[in-house]
Amino acid sequence: MNFYIVIPAHNEAEYLGQTLESLANQTLLPKKVVVVNDHSTDSTSSVIEAFSAKHDFITWVNKQSSEAHLPGAKIIQAFYQGFDTLDDNYDVICKFDADLIFPENYLERLAHHFNQNKKLGLVSGVCYIQKKDGWALEDLTGKDHIRGALKAYRKECFLEIGKLKTSMGWDTVDELLAKYFGWTFFADDALHVKHLKPTGSTYNKTAKYLQGQAMYKMRLGFPLTLITALKLGYKKKSLGFFFNYLVGYFEAYFYRTERIVTKDQGKFIRKLRWKGVLNKFI
Repeated sequence: MNFYIVIPAHNEAEYLGQTLESLANQTLLPKKVVVVNDHSTDSTSSVIEAFSAKHDFITWVNKQSSEAHLPGAKIIQAFYQGFDTLDDNYDVICKFDADLIFPENYLERLAHHFNQNKKLGLVSGVCYIQKKDGWALEDLTGKDHIRGALKAYRKECFLEIGKLKTSMGWDTVDELLAKYFGWTFFADDALHVKHLKPTGSTYNKTAKYLQGQAMYKMRLGFPLTLITALKLGYKKKSLGFFFNYLVGYFEAYFYRTERIVTKDQGKFIRKLRWKGVLNKFI
């Protein structure tokens, strides 16, 4: 299978070399890797230049954007700047973060899973973060969710869901739309990916509002948004996180922010989410 990989990178000089090294050492090499240097002010560009000089499948583009840290929209804008430089001769398109270390058989195992199941739309490994006593599972979501840091899409699924939404929540709505169109997805917990910078470590208050806004934009409705905010606030052990989530939702509601799914898709998403909530209590 032909793997094309896009890696948005903003000031990732500390980690990016390890990510690219792990991809260059894969038992199944990617056909193309494009790194998007998104307005970096550190030595990210030097790291990219060094690897692109050694490996002809690694290329890069520069992107000029603001200094603001806005998870979701900014990273997907960068993704598209890289994606637009690629041809369409891919079987799998990947959006990877710039702070990951992949096991050497990572892409080979993804290809195996895709080949085994023709309705498999997305697949990944699972993220581990460094603790004092070693590497531990980054337990932010259930095993039924593929993290935004390491998304790999079958081409047909990627196109049918309308590619990626330029919005916070893109890495949730993609899976929901995949289900809507009849695709499945799978996170292989035998594939341990080292995540060098824990998720949310650089989120600011504005970014946390965006997560609540995303719930409105995907038509989740207030009851499900409240349940999600309670769950994530508990996991983060932060009352402020919970309130920021709700503020973001009501802000989007008040300003009638543009939705990112249709009414029919929203109805499907709510039904699916309520089913998941009820299953936890049965």
